[in-house]
Amino acid sequence: MTAPTERERRIGLLLARAPHRLRGAVTWLRVPSRRHWRLLSGGLLILGGFLFILPFLGLWMLPLGMLLLSEDIAVLRRGVDRCLAYIEQNHPGWMGLPDQK
Repeated sequence: MTAPTERERRIGLLLARAPHRLRGAVTWLRVPSRRHWRLLSGGLLILGGFLFILPFLGLWMLPLGMLLLSEDIAVLRRGVDRCLAYIEQNHPGWMGLPDQK
């Protein structure tokens, strides 16, 4: 498989495990024509992730923000792709895959 196809497959696996409302929002943001919304949302999610001591905000916002920003920023895309490959290989249950150990 090509790298973009692998990336889409891995992101699809993660989104399948996300809550319905979050999955819908991320799917809406990933449309190529919504670049400005994606950059704004990704930046705000990362900023919110740094405020993890507050009740609703948390570290869960950092990877989601990085995932959204990686759609438009090549340097982040490579890092996110490596992280997704690592998770798939070492923690397949996080993606809803059966453990291979």
